[in-house]
Amino acid sequence: MKGVSYEWVEEDFEKKSEKLLQYNPIYKKLPILVHNGKPLSESLIILEYIEETWKNPPLLLPEDPYERSRVYFWANFFDQKVVMPMSPIYVGCGEVREKAMAEFVENVTTMEKEIVKEFPVGKPFFNGERPGYLDVVVGSTSSWIKVVERIVGVKLVDQERTPLVYSWLTAFAELDITKDTMPEMERFFVRAVEAREKLLASTTD
Repeated sequence: MKGVSYEWVEEDFEKKSEKLLQYNPIYKKLPILVHNGKPLSESLIILEYIEETWKNPPLLLPEDPYERSRVYFWANFFDQKVVMPMSPIYVGCGEVREKAMAEFVENVTTMEKEIVKEFPVGKPFFNGERPGYLDVVVGSTSSWIKVVERIVGVKLVDQERTPLVYSWLTAFAELDITKDTMPEMERFFVRAVEAREKLLASTTD
């Protein structure tokens, strides 16, 4: 989106490379951004760094400090209250999965109800006509949400229940730049199923 040239390095989650462990020895996970030889990890931190380092348009964050803080608030809310419950939905069973799904739906519904008070309604994105920081945070999970929905056979983000969040996710997924950079869905699904089966097998051994 910023027009910055970069090198994409794909990693095998099961066989973590020496570079990955070198760049992120604490969490040992992706994503990692390496800029001028210095690594950064964690998606929200990376996004903030990109915005602070490359100040050319499009600007992902508002200039007003209060408005900025609200964007950070909702990005953190989505990361902690929506993304986090997806793990037990993905690998859990029975009551564990049901509880996580109820939590996910409740938090997405809360987000939709409250966020309309702070962001423009009737626009394709949270940010208005163009995607911004919050759109990237929420929209980048669209493929993962669809994969988890397919695995568990339940619609997590429903057009009737949360039409605005659904429309924002859809608008972001339909961007040309998103289509060019997001994982191919069928490949993503197969890898997710394989990883889930291995994870479940390891917990029952």
